[in-house]
Amino acid sequence: MKLETLNHTSDRLPHRLLERWLKGCEKELRQTDRKRVHEKVLLVVFVSGTRMKKINRQFRGKDYATDILSFESLEPGSLGELVLSPQVVRAQAKRTGLSYHQELCYMILHGLLHLLGYDHETSRKEEKRMFELQNRIFDRLAPGFDFR
Repeated sequence: MKLETLNHTSDRLPHRLLERWLKGCEKELRQTDRKRVHEKVLLVVFVSGTRMKKINRQFRGKDYATDILSFESLEPGSLGELVLSPQVVRAQAKRTGLSYHQELCYMILHGLLHLLGYDHETSRKEEKRMFELQNRIFDRLAPGFDFR
């Protein structure tokens, strides 16, 4: 998987961290779910909380800033686009007890699973399936991963 990034915030984008994290996710997905993502491009876009609220309202009809949104691509070589707000991810990290970079990686994994067809909002069964896979992959990668 090739990572492309856009940063529309004043936050420093941890490009190398995301590359390493996605490499680990790709390896885990090959083992657990046989999903092929290695030849695809993933675009990750950082936006402000205000911008995220507007995007969430426009595309989901929800009037709040969410942590991450996933947009499928129509381009054959693209996996899709993940849009996230560092502001929201930071606040969420405080609630979950994870570091900012841990929460960021957890959310990237979450968005990636959405792009691969998982959807926790369709049914309880799908929600369980998605979050079990997400937590299993995170729990496998996180202990030995350098989140700096």
